[in-house]
Amino acid sequence: MRVLAAVLLLLVTACTSSTPPPVRLKVLASTELADLGPVLAELRRATGVELVVEHRGTVEASRSLAGFDLAWLSTARFLRLRGAEPELASSVMTSPVVLGVKRGSRSALGERPTWADVADRAALGQFRYGMADPRVSGGGMAALIGVATAAAGTGAPLRPEDVSCDRLQGFLAGRAFDVPDPVGEFVRRSDVDGLVAHESELLSLNASGRLAEPLEIVYPRDGIVLSDYPLMLVEPAHRAAYDRVVEWLRSPAAQQMIADRTWRRPVEPSVVRDEKLRADLGTALYFPDSPEVIDRLLLFHDRAGDGRQVVFVLDYSTSMAGARLAGLREAFASLNGFDRFYVGETVTIIRFAGTVLEERSITVRGREDLDALLAVVASEDLRDNTAIWAALERALQLARGETAVVLMTDGENNAGPSVDEFLRVGRGEVPVFPIRFGEASTAELDRVAQASGGRLVEAGAKSLLEAVREIRGCR
Repeated sequence: MRVLAAVLLLLVTACTSSTPPPVRLKVLASTELADLGPVLAELRRATGVELVVEHRGTVEASRSLAGFDLAWLSTARFLRLRGAEPELASSVMTSPVVLGVKRGSRSALGERPTWADVADRAALGQFRYGMADPRVSGGGMAALIGVATAAAGTGAPLRPEDVSCDRLQGFLAGRAFDVPDPVGEFVRRSDVDGLVAHESELLSLNASGRLAEPLEIVYPRDGIVLSDYPLMLVEPAHRAAYDRVVEWLRSPAAQQMIADRTWRRPVEPSVVRDEKLRADLGTALYFPDSPEVIDRLLLFHDRAGDGRQVVFVLDYSTSMAGARLAGLREAFASLNGFDRFYVGETVTIIRFAGTVLEERSITVRGREDLDALLAVVASEDLRDNTAIWAALERALQLARGETAVVLMTDGENNAGPSVDEFLRVGRGEVPVFPIRFGEASTAELDRVAQASGGRLVEAGAKSLLEAVREIRGCR
């Protein structure tokens, strides 16, 4: 009996001692947190809390937390947009979304490029990169947010109207892949110049020995999207265990282990950081505060690719001589950066006066194709009369696939079919965006724009360059 009593006493003492009983919690975590296995093993030994983790991409995971006790995602922002962010959350570590670039490709981007520079080089086929799928991954979405925010230039969170397909097209023209496992895909490929990913993923890859030479880490100077990896309490009944986990994870010893093992930046300021984790991050970009922005980014991401065509129908009648023609040429010469004609896009130029003077179609593959387009626009061949609707009819005949037509004219139609004759045939298949300046008929141009699903742009209301940039956006 004494032995039995002693055993029972030991059991009661063990259950009522200062060490809490073991707990198993089900956790939904971002895919990249799979590297925390050794840290979680130490957590269990130290606290008695076992985290049973299921990994998904952050965007995908944010659609529902049902069935989980905790969530540990790269960011809570996607949950916040849905109004589903748990009330209790604590940031454990941080990591910015940046670029890893092969040494041989680094010079193409410049000393410290902006997202605009990256998009510019990608548009011309000078920089090919891989990224995570933004429909699934927070890292992939962060890349789109970075490019779109830099393009908008507002210094504020993106609004739906700030997100231009045209401005993303150049960036996405350089995309070699976007997959759930971009690091693994990058290692398997030899035709890719760089990788858009979290700093922690890139530094871990460099340290893994899987690459012939390490990637150079590039921090775009116009800003980065920072992941803060909050641990969130989903099931309130586990508050006590959650508090134990957070306290341990934010302790100096655990923070040091996270920094050393996973290359994420600790939130505890006393932790000694590796030199590679002391690089200046610059400005943190605002995250969108509207779900419509995310939807619009994904819509334009899914539309990106080869096959899009823009047809420019340009008035070279004698009335264009002087400042008007100079302005038109300036617009084309200034189409750079986000608004550059990009690799894979087919650009057709039709010059007209009383008849079609020249037509040229080029599928852009490099800078030499841009020079060829500029050479067409540089023509001094101006002639009498203005056959607007005949030239536009020819443009519609050349349209293939997803096409937009830009019509620039300063005059009244005085040759070829009238606007009424032109509109007798249905015109809703290809949008026409007239840019009106000079004496061109507002009423006629607007009728054609409305009938086709396009829009009239008054060149007098804004610069010709801004008008061209606006109407080249995807419909």
